[in-house]
Amino acid sequence: MSTVGDGRTEPNARAESFEPRRVSVFLLVAFGLAGATALAVSLTGGLTNSPPVALGLPLWLVLVSTFYMFSPSVANVVTRLVTGEGWADLQIRPAVRSNVGTYLLAWLVPGLFIAVGAALFFALFPAYFDPDATALRGVLPAGTSFELVLVAQVVQALVLGATVNTAFAFGEEFGWRGYLLQKLLPLGPRRAILLLGVVWGAWHWPLIALGYNYGFDYPVAPWTGFLAMVWMTTMVGVFLAWVALRADSVWPATLGHGMFNAFGSLGVVFATTGAPSLLGPTAVGVVTVVPWVFVAAALVFRSPVFEA
Repeated sequence: MSTVGDGRTEPNARAESFEPRRVSVFLLVAFGLAGATALAVSLTGGLTNSPPVALGLPLWLVLVSTFYMFSPSVANVVTRLVTGEGWADLQIRPAVRSNVGTYLLAWLVPGLFIAVGAALFFALFPAYFDPDATALRGVLPAGTSFELVLVAQVVQALVLGATVNTAFAFGEEFGWRGYLLQKLLPLGPRRAILLLGVVWGAWHWPLIALGYNYGFDYPVAPWTGFLAMVWMTTMVGVFLAWVALRADSVWPATLGHGMFNAFGSLGVVFATTGAPSLLGPTAVGVVTVVPWVFVAAALVFRSPVFEA
């Protein structure tokens, strides 16, 4: 792909034909490794009884942060090797200078819309809103300024999201937006981003079946959690695809993904015990995702990046 002066991808520079064999190999590896990792987690205590390993971290977290999260990147590499595709168009050129605005949006937008989504959740379900943030205040040393701690958490999220979280998010994005999106673009940009959103969500299903993100305190578990995850990945995935295609690089999407993860639990600070995880206030709740629908619609129907 090539880019125009402002970093937007030229539609006519994209791949010309859909390659089902490469897509199939990619999905087989990405889903196979993820599923095998989830099985290993299940057999070693699941998410609640996992034994501690290095630095006291539970085994499930180590396995998910490595083998599971990096399975799309592994799929990218394996697919290129198996199909003889080679290493062209890896989408890893940062192109920061020509896309400063895109990187700023990737850095700031996720936290902003997660906060708006949490506010919407509490507006619709005020019974779960705790303006005193009792849970957080309860663990703070006497005399500690809650407001200062809250500001520090936001600053920490802005920093860690752009560094540590982004490093781990690369494991997914090098596969999703760095490879699979490119292979789906011949189907049409709009169809490609929506299809990728569904695939990305389904890839999370083995973990959700173990209680990840939504637990089991929601109706008809885990099936509604499966749908909720696809809802989130499809809406948020539009934004991540937009920044990736705009810069012709996987790095803005990686940054945006890292920031989304960093701010994902922001709403929990002001939630009472028993808030319905399926709906919110975390970033993956059905209600919390609603503001992203407007972002996705605006980008899909108005941005030249998604024109066929």
